Amino acid sequence: METGTHPHLLIIEDDVLLNDMTKRLLTQHGYCVTSAYSGSEALLLIEKGTFDLILLDLMLPGIPGETVLEKMKSTMDIPIIGVSAKTDIDSKVNLIRNGADDYITKPFDNQELLVRIEAVLRRFQKSTTPNNSKILRFKDLSLDTESMEAKIRNTPITLTRYEYLILQLLMSSPSKVFTKNNIFESVWNENFIGDDNAINVHIGNLRKKFAKVNPEEKYIQTVWGLGFKMQG
Repeated sequence: METGTHPHLLIIEDDVLLNDMTKRLLTQHGYCVTSAYSGSEALLLIEKGTFDLILLDLMLPGIPGETVLEKMKSTMDIPIIGVSAKTDIDSKVNLIRNGADDYITKPFDNQELLVRIEAVLRRFQKSTTPNNSKILRFKDLSLDTESMEAKIRNTPITLTRYEYLILQLLMSSPSKVFTKNNIFESVWNENFIGDDNAINVHIGNLRKKFAKVNPEEKYIQTVWGLGFKMQG
């Protein structure tokens, strides 16, 4: 997304009234908005157009929202906010684990929706800003901060955007313990508000990916009651 342009948002919501109301709200706040009313329609629109952020309702006719999310995340890097009437922690954790960048429950407050959209767009813009080329190294793990590529020895490891940002933070000072507040402020650009599931999910995914390549080595240490650090 270029500075000075109006972000282009895609709303995927089968409730026509709610879709139209949300579109009107976002248009009034300067966004360019396209609507889709089913998963199949959304996937066709994404093939043809470019979007800066997607609002994805999970209860869709035909192709379920979770399947749409999986298809999107496997082919493109667009921030996605999941929308659902489910309020339980498991639903939120599963959404984040499957690649959603944020989650909002229905019925949502208009102001909260606007703030969440702004925050996700800001995080995405920050994470795609080029860094000075620098290779961070820890044990046999290396991280190229320009190409955003991780390797253990010579084996590449595919990282999501948030996995990369958390790993970059931890590897920037391997002996330092980063609190969950440190990680939220650096990676999500906002204060820690008590729900640490997002960080735990991403750390867990990093550990699984490392273990597939080198099961004999430990890379990230949990410092109980404090946070995380690279494991010496």
